[in-house]
Amino acid sequence: MRKKFYGVIVGLLVLILAACGGGGNDSSDANDSGLTAEQMYMQSCSSCHGNDMRDGYAPDLDKIGSKYSSEEIEEIILNGVGSMPKGILKGEDAKKVAEWLATHK
Repeated sequence: MRKKFYGVIVGLLVLILAACGGGGNDSSDANDSGLTAEQMYMQSCSSCHGNDMRDGYAPDLDKIGSKYSSEEIEEIILNGVGSMPKGILKGEDAKKVAEWLATHK
């Protein structure tokens, strides 16, 4: 159980490090890309976690909502954990993706 927890944490960190996201206005913590949460996931997260949230080298996210609340997921996205860096998504974008991920149980 603990190993799985750390795997999720490390995977989320790897996701942020390897993601292709960014290039936006770094001066604002309240980004709102105008994309749906799923589109932001595909753009910033799927390269590590997989298009189906299971096929990447990072931890599976297909049932992440059964382990973490949207607030906890948002905290991981914003601050990073393990090898996953902080800031791949910021502000409202991070919140939107966290809320969407939390629905996956």
